[in-house]
Amino acid sequence: MKWVDRRNIVLLHISFWVIFALFKVFDYANDIPTNLAVRLVVCQHIFSLVGAYTHYFLLLPLLFQKRKRVVYTLGLTLLLALCILGRGWLESQLISGIFQTTYYDEWALARVLNMLWTLISFIVFISLIKFTIDRFVFESQKKELENEKLNAELNYLKAQINPHFLFNTLHNLNYLSQIKSDQATEVIVKLSNIMRYMIYESNKPSVTLAKEVDYIQDYLDLEAIRLNKAFDLKFDISTIDKQMEIAPLIFIPLVENAFKHGISDQQDENWINISLHSEKGRLEFKVENSLKEKSAGNDEASGFGLKNLKKRLELSYPKRHELSIQEASHKFSVQLTLKDS
Repeated sequence: MKWVDRRNIVLLHISFWVIFALFKVFDYANDIPTNLAVRLVVCQHIFSLVGAYTHYFLLLPLLFQKRKRVVYTLGLTLLLALCILGRGWLESQLISGIFQTTYYDEWALARVLNMLWTLISFIVFISLIKFTIDRFVFESQKKELENEKLNAELNYLKAQINPHFLFNTLHNLNYLSQIKSDQATEVIVKLSNIMRYMIYESNKPSVTLAKEVDYIQDYLDLEAIRLNKAFDLKFDISTIDKQMEIAPLIFIPLVENAFKHGISDQQDENWINISLHSEKGRLEFKVENSLKEKSAGNDEASGFGLKNLKKRLELSYPKRHELSIQEASHKFSVQLTLKDS
């Protein structure tokens, strides 16, 4: 990747010199003919341009090398001397005699100091342009490296979620195959839908809410097929904007957690209530489930998936999410709120 477009940098430098030269020509043209004004500007500033860019390309890089600072100082001194002598000679050849003054024929201290001040001013100004660009480049590199790090961490967290979900789904298919259930075909179809979603959609920064809902519905159907004990399941999506964009796979850890810690063949009452509601720039996802008796009061009840989810939320929705977890003796409740800004 190119951190900075070099053409823009070149245009920036050219624009500065063109604007400056035109300003000086028009300023001098108020008192002298335009052709003489052009000649005067060229004589006064051609060596400023040469000196500024000789310093920019050759000497400035030496300034930040400790062992080269003596070379830099000697080089800068030589450069200043050559540019002043060059300007003085050029002015004496092209300007002397045009004006009724001996200013351009004599090496008076005031004239030398004026030329030195002008030259140093341009050297410093052009150097500041380089420092500004370098700073911009550094910040761009830093920001992109941070984004790459965040994306790598985000992909790592997704990779931790996906195998866990696939394991559960394959376990469902294995169970149905063992009991020779006709529902095995349905599982294969839904598994293919899930695989397609995970391969083609999960790596995108965002997906429509409709796709995420279909993904969750397939998961719920597969779990309903696997569990041989009836349980009460509600999935309310009656108040959602299906075209809303969200991060993929952001809800499934909450659903997985509800099945993992809420449904058991060992207890009579098993239930899961899932609701999804969206309004202007706001999305609320709530999961409530019965809690296995052996998991009640257990710190691990929230599961490994929720720990990963918290990290993903920090990366995908920094300061734009709220995650509320409540646990009672026989009930576990999680509410996730996402905001556009």
